[in-house]
Amino acid sequence: MRYAEGWDLATRRPWRPMSAEAARERDAAGLPYVAEHRIPGREAPLEVRLVSWQQHHVGLWIYDECGRRTHEVDYRLLEEDRLLDRQTRIWAYAGPEVPEFDERASRTTVTLGPEGRARVRREPQGSKGGATITTAEVTDKQRWLKRPDFGRWPVFSREVHGLTEPVTVREAAGAHQGSDAEPADRWRAPRPGEPGPLDELFRPGTRMTTSYQPEMTVVEPVRSGTLNVPSGLLGIDCPLDGRGPRLTVAVPPGEYPLEEARISFGYDCMYEQRWVDRTETTAVRLCVSETPAAYWEMAMAPEDDPRLLGEGEVYCFSTDGATGAFADAREWGALQQLFDRGMEAGDPDAGDPDPSGADADPLSMFLMRTREPASGAELAAFAVSSDGGHPVWVGRSADGDVVGVVVLVDGMPALVAP
Repeated sequence: MRYAEGWDLATRRPWRPMSAEAARERDAAGLPYVAEHRIPGREAPLEVRLVSWQQHHVGLWIYDECGRRTHEVDYRLLEEDRLLDRQTRIWAYAGPEVPEFDERASRTTVTLGPEGRARVRREPQGSKGGATITTAEVTDKQRWLKRPDFGRWPVFSREVHGLTEPVTVREAAGAHQGSDAEPADRWRAPRPGEPGPLDELFRPGTRMTTSYQPEMTVVEPVRSGTLNVPSGLLGIDCPLDGRGPRLTVAVPPGEYPLEEARISFGYDCMYEQRWVDRTETTAVRLCVSETPAAYWEMAMAPEDDPRLLGEGEVYCFSTDGATGAFADAREWGALQQLFDRGMEAGDPDAGDPDPSGADADPLSMFLMRTREPASGAELAAFAVSSDGGHPVWVGRSADGDVVGVVVLVDGMPALVAP
């Protein structure tokens, strides 16, 4: 067994090799390190384990004789002495000539939750073929692994490789091989999704870019009315069904401005056969304070656990109608019913279909405002670009006070390098 600070996924080699004692110190400090298992006469490793206690993560790759990864296991430290087997992915290759992760390779993904249910996705023909998804109850023994002490981890790949004899683990003797230059494809613990440059979306003159629009410029944000939140609990969710709100944010009771971030760009339109200049809304924001955000955090429901998020994953509200809403959470049910009446029956007493002056501002994403007469609580619904999940980002001051809540209408553009 060899230890290192990191692992180069491209070359299957350690990065910054270290002694067992140095790895033990990193383990105690919660810093990431890898442990590599090899057997004599085999070029490819048996398995490589990444331990990163600060990220509540232990990852495992199992390799075949051709040096292809066949198993990935993602463990999460959710309790002091137990690891949840969050997800296992398995690839089966038809022959030694098939490249690693080939789209035709059969694959199975098993995802487990702390509550005891497994979701199994099978793709026997690979990513381009069909898939079947089933669920099943699993036992505690199947879901949890007792946290091993340093140096006492089992060799997980023993059964995969058909090793029938007892396995003895020893630290490899002699000099460790490996490069000191940081690999471009260095293995890291999964990092949840980040908000991106949200402040810049509301800063006129900022130059931004996307894969389909290389040059875009932020223009002045537009005020689109206000929202009254007398209960002090803001709800954010899709208003098209009877549930909700899934996400809530505590704010001081009051009435707050609604803003829309705008960005302008031009392109050569093949349909109109001319150059077209456009301005679009990129995000909607409830402004709680004029204080700039010192940082942004993901809004989460009480049942959401950030330790379970995979690479780039975020918690969201979901919509089947490309619609979201800011509303007073205490009166969400009554406000949502008014929204239904206004949208489906055209009831003029149910709500204002033009809360932001859409006749004067056709770019506005706000669709309708409803108001509960007794409390004065309000709901403001807005359009987003697609169905599915949409994260909610909460801006906070250096003291931790909420200064704003933002939902992106579409994806996040990137800043243009100066």
